[in-house]
Amino acid sequence: MVSLDTKDKKILSYLQADATISLSVLAERVNLSTTPCWKRVKRLEDEGVIVKRVALLNPEQVSLPTSIFMTLSIVNHSAKWMNEFNSVVEKFDEVMEVYRMTGEFDYMLRVQVKDIHSFDRFYKRLMEQLDGVTKVTSSFAMETIKYTTALPL
Repeated sequence: MVSLDTKDKKILSYLQADATISLSVLAERVNLSTTPCWKRVKRLEDEGVIVKRVALLNPEQVSLPTSIFMTLSIVNHSAKWMNEFNSVVEKFDEVMEVYRMTGEFDYMLRVQVKDIHSFDRFYKRLMEQLDGVTKVTSSFAMETIKYTTALPL
């Protein structure tokens, strides 16, 4: 874990809100000159705090308005099976997030598709490639109440 001071946290908060902010504006907002600010950003990238900078898209505007949360239970908990599972789900562009869980289910996936028919096609392709899944539950999101990518610093 990297130690972050107040200026680092301010820099990260501004970048989480808008990664396109210019270095000069960022430096001014955190009360630094541009070179020390750039060095901090570079260090945060080198240390893996900043993983990448991306554009966030509106799913409805790109015809992918349907979010589904899938939970899967499995029988085989071997490292080999888990590695194979990871390889399979990595290949599916529809899979936005994958979590290995504790509790009732072993995995949770967030899937983003156009509609229920698209999800059905995805589901069939996924299940063809996975052995050992004993239970799958899918829940369609009716409405997004809160969505953020910004971590609370």
